[in-house]
Amino acid sequence: MPIFTAPDGTALAYHVRGEGEPLVVLPGGPMRASRYLGDLGGLAAHRRLILLDLRGTGGSAAPADPATYRCDRQVEDVEALRVHLGLERMDLLAHSAGGSLAMLYAARHPRQVARLVLVTAIPWALGRPATPEERIAAARLRANEPWFATAFPAFEAWLTGRDDVDVDFAAVDAFFYGRWDDTARAHAAAADEQTDEDAAGRFHDPAAYDPPALRAALARVDAPVLVLAGEVDGGPRPALARIVADAFPHAEFAVQPGAAHYPWLDDPRWFTSRTEAFLAGTGAPRPTAGRG
Repeated sequence: MPIFTAPDGTALAYHVRGEGEPLVVLPGGPMRASRYLGDLGGLAAHRRLILLDLRGTGGSAAPADPATYRCDRQVEDVEALRVHLGLERMDLLAHSAGGSLAMLYAARHPRQVARLVLVTAIPWALGRPATPEERIAAARLRANEPWFATAFPAFEAWLTGRDDVDVDFAAVDAFFYGRWDDTARAHAAAADEQTDEDAAGRFHDPAAYDPPALRAALARVDAPVLVLAGEVDGGPRPALARIVADAFPHAEFAVQPGAAHYPWLDDPRWFTSRTEAFLAGTGAPRPTAGRG
């Protein structure tokens, strides 16, 4: 497990999977160790994945100052990784909450980004989190699932803060996956052990974000961007994810059919094909699909 040093002296780890041109990958959670990303549905067969463990997660050390868990304070960790890898410019992929970190990085270091992929990224950094109403509306799209009748009351109670319903979080997890199978169950079950909950609570500190300034900076980013949403994901729904695409001057927007928050698990072939085509700069953008 390679180690490099952040500007504040924190030892940070990353994991390498696959061969080929490097693709730096930022995990979500927020603050979940990168192990949950696996090989991104087989993307490692096309790219050498450089999976960063954010400070305090996975193999990375906890910082001396917990305030540095804040999203904007981690931007220079990403830059230190680029320098460590010896890359003049880098392809960058970020999932979920990692999308806010990637947007802040692109705004601060636009010339170091060659191509950027944002996967199911809620635009927290743009001042637009997913609302309970949006999540519930997306959940209702799953009404034909055999587990829906049991899971939906728990999901709704979790989002609305109802205290008359005992929330079964194992049931809530089903809505984050397009296919609630054994693979998805194991993936969800590992989340608590892989996540630094204290750091997660600090990551989206409102002080980390200045949406007007970020929009102005992203409007000057020349790199091509792919924003990928899941058709049945509630955070973000496709319409919310499109806000991310609209912030960039050179963005493609795609919705993966039947996918939720972890699209590489829901349909690895679709995810890998669409992502690699973009990274390679080949082919015309495919038609989008989905509701939202």
